Amino acid sequence: MQGSRVHRVLLLGAGRVGAAIARDLAGEFQVTVLDSSAAALDRLQGDAGIRTVRASVTDRNSLERLVAGADVVVSAVPGPLGFETLRRVLEAGADVVDISFFEQDALALDRLARQHGCTAIVDCGVAPGCSNLLLGMHAATMERVDRFWCAVGGLPVVRRWPFEYRAPFSPIDVIAEYNRPARFRRGGRDVTLPALSEPELMDLPGVGTVEAFNTDGLRTLLRTMPVPDMVEKTLRYPGFAEQMRMLRETGFFSPVPRDLGGVRVAPLALTASLLFDAWQFETGEPDLTVMRVIVEGTEAGRATRHTWDLLDHYDPATDTSSMARTTGYTATAAVRLLAAGGYDRPGIAPPELLGPAAADFIFADLARHGVRFQQQVEILSSS
Repeated sequence: MQGSRVHRVLLLGAGRVGAAIARDLAGEFQVTVLDSSAAALDRLQGDAGIRTVRASVTDRNSLERLVAGADVVVSAVPGPLGFETLRRVLEAGADVVDISFFEQDALALDRLARQHGCTAIVDCGVAPGCSNLLLGMHAATMERVDRFWCAVGGLPVVRRWPFEYRAPFSPIDVIAEYNRPARFRRGGRDVTLPALSEPELMDLPGVGTVEAFNTDGLRTLLRTMPVPDMVEKTLRYPGFAEQMRMLRETGFFSPVPRDLGGVRVAPLALTASLLFDAWQFETGEPDLTVMRVIVEGTEAGRATRHTWDLLDHYDPATDTSSMARTTGYTATAAVRLLAAGGYDRPGIAPPELLGPAAADFIFADLARHGVRFQQQVEILSSS
């Protein structure tokens, strides 16, 4: 697809992040938003340039009809719906920017995307997303990358008992992070450990002491980046990992239904419902996104460490959460990248494979929104 022909964007999902995406793109593109929730769509009513359609992405006829009228589709659906939604969009022949955190391997759809001549930029949020861009950029410019370490989290500014946490997106996707085994790489070997394992405390400027623990965030990097040591961790306030381990080990995260007085109930469904209420942000409640990425390797013949830090806050002027900003505006930058013809290779395109020029484009667009990464470079040894 030629960039000059990108006029119509179909957004699947009108949650917190989806709404931020819709509003950011509405001034430049004709935006149609599909969601099954009338309440979510009502929040977008009155926004100029945004058309809303109440339907489910599982309604194949509605989805195919809307995709046929779009130049680019942005998928911001809950993780359990993500993979099949991406498949159907590709089968309908549209380019895609996808932020849904599904469990399946997106690269399994690469052949399908190529067959239909579609470009699908997947995992295009803050992490995975910006973290992938940073590693891909260094992998393309350094002589060798030996270590990649990433820790990221979305947190409420005000800590409230009992969880000191709010969910900036679907609680089902959050719980999946604590259920799904964490895959990473040590000494060139792929390793799998339980999520929430190996907690460690760290101090970050502007935030204070946080807790980092293993989660399954590397995803495509384990297949695309031959880096011998890679790990991604999630950041929360101290003590949170132990709370989640307790719930998981007791069975509250199990999807297997149990018989309760003749009624079959899946513990995960009940837990998600309860936590959805407990983790809801109050109107106007501020949040923050904090991330640190470390890339070590050889550059210009010297052992070098690049440290990238992000600290972003809720925008009260637009009532946009920080997680919606950092995730949503990465996705909208990718839409603009496609519109500008900055990347047009058919197939599944995880961010680490977009190339340094595309990374520069996306980071510049994020900076325009006030989402800025700070870089520190250390020379560890000379040649």
